[in-house]
Amino acid sequence: MVFGSPGTLRAERGAAELRAGRPVVLRQEGSRIAVLALDAASPSIYEAFLAATDGDACLYLTPPRAAVLGLDAPQGALIPARARDHDSICRLGYMRGADAPAEWRAATPLMHEAAALARLALLLPAVLVAAIGEGPSLFDACAEVEPGDIQQGFSTAALDFREVARTPVPLKDIGDVVFTVFRGGFAQRDQLALIVGEPDFSGSVPVRVHSSCITGDLFGSLKCDCGDQLRGGLAKLKALGGGVLLYLDQEGRGTGIASKMRAYGFQHQGLDTVDADAELGFGGDERRYEAAVSILRQLGIGSVRLLTNNPAKIAYLRGSGIVVDERLSVEGEVTPQNEGYLRTKVNRSGHLMNVDALPRKDSDAAG
Repeated sequence: MVFGSPGTLRAERGAAELRAGRPVVLRQEGSRIAVLALDAASPSIYEAFLAATDGDACLYLTPPRAAVLGLDAPQGALIPARARDHDSICRLGYMRGADAPAEWRAATPLMHEAAALARLALLLPAVLVAAIGEGPSLFDACAEVEPGDIQQGFSTAALDFREVARTPVPLKDIGDVVFTVFRGGFAQRDQLALIVGEPDFSGSVPVRVHSSCITGDLFGSLKCDCGDQLRGGLAKLKALGGGVLLYLDQEGRGTGIASKMRAYGFQHQGLDTVDADAELGFGGDERRYEAAVSILRQLGIGSVRLLTNNPAKIAYLRGSGIVVDERLSVEGEVTPQNEGYLRTKVNRSGHLMNVDALPRKDSDAAG
């Protein structure tokens, strides 16, 4: 299709509809399932969805959220929504302290598709689902999505970027850096490549793949080391004679800014970063790196010296045909506020760093 693959278009339209608080229809082999993202549904829309499905709607919980509630549901769980008001269903879907439901059943793989569509829309993966059959219904005007559409988008559109702007920007302590904007990808987000110095693209190029963190990068949050890694990464690229920093729009390890702030609230209550995301239904890391691979290829980079502590980035680039010749660490300071977070990254996410060997900032300086 000249305007994109059919599956990709359906998935992108479906994600936009969910984000707007409207239901979509998931179609498979003659059956239809209405889907509504709980995160975007107002109380009135929730009640209208229940009425339109004759009270047969269920809440789908992802495996991480189901495990939080003590349910043995490796495919996720379906909980009847009847007799639950909006506050009650939200508490069950993504809030702390919810009681395990007395009635539930194992979900089918099709429900995973519904939750994945919500994640694509940067919404929580708690979704309402209901079988609606083939007859006329209030959902006939809704966007339709088919199983496999999301995977089609990630295997095609996610790798399709084009350069739309390039200009030098002087940065403090770094000098002129060429900011290059790439547009495209699945669900169309602009991404940045910052070219530091004059790297030799014919050789192994120093590269930092950095995911956006508005709290750390922009506001100097002490809860994470992201700002340190951003500025330290740029400084290291300069010291190495030049390189490229890819700044990817995937806030909150790919969950979005709203989910990240919810997770921060749970961390404030004592959870670590992995458990906080599980409360919301997410896995430990929802980021993807198709954009990084596409942009590197467009820049003519096939071999990198990767500035990272994250072995998952190394594995993804290598699995996508990018040669990773060397890993270079990129580290920040330990503060009283981020020490637990750093240790969680090492102990639970496998990041490669020695927290005890990092420079420390005491409580007075950190405040």
